[in-house]
Amino acid sequence: MASNSSDASTKFMRKGELTRAAILDVALDLSSRDGLEGLTIGLLADKMNMSKSGVFAHFGSREDLQIEVLKLYHQHFEQEVFYPSVTEPRGLPRLKAMFARWIKRVTIEIASGCIYISGAVEYDDRPGVIREELEGMVVAWQAALFRCVEQATEMGHLRADTDPQQMVFEMYGLILALHHDARFIKRPGSVDRANLGFERLLHSYQNPALATNDAAGQPASDKPTSAVNKTA
Repeated sequence: MASNSSDASTKFMRKGELTRAAILDVALDLSSRDGLEGLTIGLLADKMNMSKSGVFAHFGSREDLQIEVLKLYHQHFEQEVFYPSVTEPRGLPRLKAMFARWIKRVTIEIASGCIYISGAVEYDDRPGVIREELEGMVVAWQAALFRCVEQATEMGHLRADTDPQQMVFEMYGLILALHHDARFIKRPGSVDRANLGFERLLHSYQNPALATNDAAGQPASDKPTSAVNKTA
């Protein structure tokens, strides 16, 4: 009897987890389209064919729901962009992979919207836990890019005087311009222009010796040019 009760409880918990995951998936779609502030319990309940109290049973408040949506978005971003990229060799190959996968994700979000960007507009002057959560995620991604640029410099792929913060700033600028032109203005060829801009950016920071080797058809060494050999 106790076993049957335990099985029923486990099944109920599993059903609750699946329902919660389904609610979050729909909430993420709505937030991508309408922004986090456009996400309401009523609208979500209608989309899920549930009561408002049914949705509230899985989340303590609208704010809790918004934070969980942010976490889910960040998880997707990591899985699609960050984690596959860090399997590439350190230095320029990894940096290129990060930007390429970032661009690939942006091409999907041209239709659905980017919560990082829309959230920055919504919460740039709105203090609170949602802004803090969102800012932390964006800063974490910028820190990953920063470290990747540092490694590329240590490997001798980029000039020794490369300013990682400046390069990350310029990379971010390309992504913001892409969202603006492709999503808002709907200008054709925006993705190609972003990729061209990144190639020019890399060229401006590239180690001249590496560029000379490439021109001569000689493979560049992946060995660090300094004693620093840090992991990601």
